[in-house]
Amino acid sequence: MKYLLLGAGLQGTAIAHDLLRHAEGTTGLVAVDSDGDALERLAARFADPRLRTCPGYVQDQAFLSPLLKDADVVISAVNYWYNPTLAELAIQQRAHFLDLGGNNDVVAREFALDGLARQAGVAIVPDCGLAPGLAGILGYWLTTRLHTVDSLRLRVGGLPQQPQPPMNYKLVFSVEGLINEYIEPALVIRGGHLKTVAALSELETITFPAPFGELEAFQTSGGVSTLPRTLLGRVPELDYKTIRYKGHCAQFRLLHELGLTDARPLAFAGGEVSPRQMLANRLRSALDLPGPDAVLVLVVAEGRDAAGQARRLAVRIIDRHDEATGLSAMMRMTGFPAAIIARLLAAGTIDAVGTCCQELVVPGLEMATQLRRRGIDLVEFESLPHEPPPGS
Repeated sequence: MKYLLLGAGLQGTAIAHDLLRHAEGTTGLVAVDSDGDALERLAARFADPRLRTCPGYVQDQAFLSPLLKDADVVISAVNYWYNPTLAELAIQQRAHFLDLGGNNDVVAREFALDGLARQAGVAIVPDCGLAPGLAGILGYWLTTRLHTVDSLRLRVGGLPQQPQPPMNYKLVFSVEGLINEYIEPALVIRGGHLKTVAALSELETITFPAPFGELEAFQTSGGVSTLPRTLLGRVPELDYKTIRYKGHCAQFRLLHELGLTDARPLAFAGGEVSPRQMLANRLRSALDLPGPDAVLVLVVAEGRDAAGQARRLAVRIIDRHDEATGLSAMMRMTGFPAAIIARLLAAGTIDAVGTCCQELVVPGLEMATQLRRRGIDLVEFESLPHEPPPGS
């Protein structure tokens, strides 16, 4: 099975690690990046004859097309705005394509390619990272184990294990993606209807085992991808919230209310710059902190079994930076699911064509099994709704 990996950054490194260390049957992996130093680090890290690095730009179709043609599956770990064009190129070369996603408008453009992908006999699977991605796959899987579903709640967060000022947070992925999550409306199901609610709203307290304790969770955009539309008519209540240390939501809400997330340029003596550009610059500087990270996931479905008994099903993940491999928790929890899905596509386990909702084509049980094989602390709970929730 041959893979083409676009992007050799943090998530690309984790994907390469998984495809070379865990994915049975990998015969070749080609990594593309415009950063030659990143490719050198990748090659030195693995020293694997199956890995070939190719410096170049993903916008260069003449450069990319032959590499696409030789791949069974293409994995995009570059900025989300490239994905619709890359997906179309993959279709032209008859290669399966998946990406880490994170932007609803971009995903809609990928779904517009459904007919072309079907004609070519390939699958396009957007949003295959952590959230969107893994959280929705696990959530959908829980709903299939209930006869009727009353609610589905998804809570996900990447946190520093040792929080420190100014925001008790460290950057573990693109700052542009972070700002986008914090300002765009969030899609939910309320009372059986699709609705949007403001990001940074509906603050709640959530508890995880020590040392994390009481944390906060609030609405953010993009974490559920296609899941609300998939479950509309079956699940009357569904939402996704981001987990942070207490106080973070109020801090970022203030930045937003001051207009610092506005993308419109303002004129200054030296030229024009948008408040959002300045905020992104300052966040990169202030939140590029040392120390290990952790990823917390809690997915809870409530409903009834076939006998009419009220049930609560949950999956909890607590993952930490891996000292042995040097992979952060966010790298593992974003890159590993993408690599697992790539292998399932290459092996034909996912037997689908067209643009696919990942929750409908990726088997939840298989994903959970594969993550456990990689040492991920994934625990399932089953309880009555009146009993204390998992994590408390």
